[in-house]
This record gives sequence, structure tokens and C-alpha cells, in this order.
Amino acid sequence: MEKILIVEDDAAIRFGLERNLAYDGYQVTSAADGDRGLELAFDTQPDLIVLDLMLPGINGFEICKSVRKHDPSVAILILSAKGQEGDMVLGLDVGADDYVTKPFSIKEVMARVRALLRKKRALEGEAETFTFGPAEVDFQGRTLRIDGKLVETSRKEFELLRMLIGNRGRVLARDQILNRVWGYDYYGTPRTIDNFIQKLREKIEKDPANPDFIRTVRGVGYLFDAPDAPHAPQRSDG
Repeated sequence: MEKILIVEDDAAIRFGLERNLAYDGYQVTSAADGDRGLELAFDTQPDLIVLDLMLPGINGFEICKSVRKHDPSVAILILSAKGQEGDMVLGLDVGADDYVTKPFSIKEVMARVRALLRKKRALEGEAETFTFGPAEVDFQGRTLRIDGKLVETSRKEFELLRMLIGNRGRVLARDQILNRVWGYDYYGTPRTIDNFIQKLREKIEKDPANPDFIRTVRGVGYLFDAPDAPHAPQRSDG
């Protein structure tokens, strides 16, 4: 079940969104102010955030920037009574994926939510297998095969591989990977990521010392590159 977080201080709008999203089968949490919203964004790790801009406490722009810095894969839909072009551009520039201006049709918001989640699933390869080089990853069966032979992976190794594939073409910082795969309350170090990356390279790379797929970006983190597969759109995540 996909998780959606609503951060909206207008009780009527928040209730309407909660009711409609829950009816469509999503797991919904909500917050009425920016501070609580940012806390829930880190604690619940939602698939999508429906985010108002003008909030008590931390505003929507700051929430968007903070979330995007730590999690490049979450979808963000901004809602705001402000229709000025500058606000729309700023919202998109700080990491939002889409923007709806109040007053809005609930049907339009629901359609945009479904579209963003479809795009997210497609990028992460949730609906089918993903093939690169000699490797085939089955996301439903949680299996990795190299040249047709099953290769054993731990739960965290598979989750790490899933995240790298889902964000192919993007440079991911070590803290982004750590937060998304291990959780925000995990007190690990960048060395944890390096160790798991090395384990994956030993399983999927022909020459782990000179990798073709999981590349190191010095001073930043890692980039998954599959030359024979389509890349996800590039995005700057701070």
C-alpha cells in the first residue's frame, strides 16, 4: 500500500484529501503545520507528499528543500492559494514534481496523485523486471540473476540495488542512500554504504575494481548507470 503524507493547515481541505485518498486505497497521514509535517516526512517515509506552501511554522518551500535533499525518490505535489508564476517556479525549482493552485478540483488532484505515483513506480521498476548487462532484477520476486543464474542477496543489498536502479542517472549522496534504505533513525556511517556497494559490485560487475554500473562520484556518493537501459530524468537534489 502506497503511503501519502498531507501537510495542509486548512482543516476542510485536509479532511477532504484524507477521505478521498484513503477511499482510493492509500495509507494516509497528515499534519496541520510545517514542523509536524517535516517530522512525519522523515518518520513515515511516504511515497508522495501533498504539500501546502503557506503553513504555520516551517513553510512548504523549506519542507520541500529539506525532504528532497534527503530523499530524491519521493514525489511532491504542491498545493497553494498563491497563483503567481514566481511561486510556481520556485516550488518546482526546490524539488516539487507538480503544482496545483487553490481552489482546485479534487478530481484533478487525485488524477495528478495517480500520475505521479505511476511515474515513480515506473522509474523504480516496481511493475516488472529490470535488465542491465548480464543482470536481471525481479522486483516482485526480489531476486537477482546474473547470466541466468540466481545470485543470493541480503534484504539490504536488494533494497540498495532497487534504490540505485530507481534513481539511475542521478548522483546519490551517501546520506540520501543511508536515510532511504536504512531509515532516518539508523546511526550508521558512510562506511556502511561503501561496504554494501562493494558487495553489490562483486555480484553484478565483471570487474568490481572498474565498475560499469555502480560508479563512484568522488566526494559525493554513487551513480547507477546502465548504458543499455533508459535513464531516469536528471534532477538536482542539493
